[in-house]
Amino acid sequence: MPELPEVETTRLGLLPYLVNRKIVDLVVREPRLRWPIPVGLGDELRGARMVAIARRAKYLLIDCGTGHLILHLGMSGSLRIVEKSVVPGKHDHYDLLTDSGSIVRYTDPRRFGSLHWTRATPEEHPLLAKLGLEPLSEAFHGKWLYQATRGRRVSIKQFVMDQHQVVGVGNIYANEALFRASIHPHIPAARVGLRRCEALVNAIKHTLNLALKAGGSTLRDFVNSDGEPGSFQLNYRVYDRTDKPCFRCHQAIREIRQGQRGTFYCATCQR
Repeated sequence: MPELPEVETTRLGLLPYLVNRKIVDLVVREPRLRWPIPVGLGDELRGARMVAIARRAKYLLIDCGTGHLILHLGMSGSLRIVEKSVVPGKHDHYDLLTDSGSIVRYTDPRRFGSLHWTRATPEEHPLLAKLGLEPLSEAFHGKWLYQATRGRRVSIKQFVMDQHQVVGVGNIYANEALFRASIHPHIPAARVGLRRCEALVNAIKHTLNLALKAGGSTLRDFVNSDGEPGSFQLNYRVYDRTDKPCFRCHQAIREIRQGQRGTFYCATCQR
């Protein structure tokens, strides 16, 4: 699933094509996404000028002046800039046409993404209202993590992946950050002391920034707005490296299941 680095990479790629451009039309070929695309949304959007594109967690927020489009890529979705001559494929579900001639095309084989419209403050939308801290913000720091985890029996990995606590730290980046911080993923969150909370916050920020520089991770479907895959998967230290040697101690990387997700770690380096 595209996480914070992939969504932010998409946002940055869309900026030069969309900001200060008018929407000519919204062409919906398949409205049945995770939630149906609102009927008549194209009529609402025609002529609107897009003034900014922000990101909240894994959502893209396009400011259209009178309201906001809220986009989610789902598990396998991508937004690409295409020319008019590019014929839509089976999984190309909607196009956003601009007055420059650029087309933003949403592709999603699994149809788990979504497109919403709100005239209210987007942060008040039900999908965004209860989201946690942005991990790259100043508000996310070691003391906050230490206080938030007191009394919590859930594992530290599951805690930092909880979107009500911290947003956008998906399975890949949680695995990688915990390795960089030398923290065992299965340890209860309450047992992680202040110093290690500070180390983990720094590791999460560092890992996400590395992924941003690499354009995110591409395991199956993710491509950026230019149709190019991310390359952070070339820098994995533990994720998807079961039985391969640890880059630090050369012991075999182990794999367990947590919350139905694969967890990868080094039993020697992570305590």
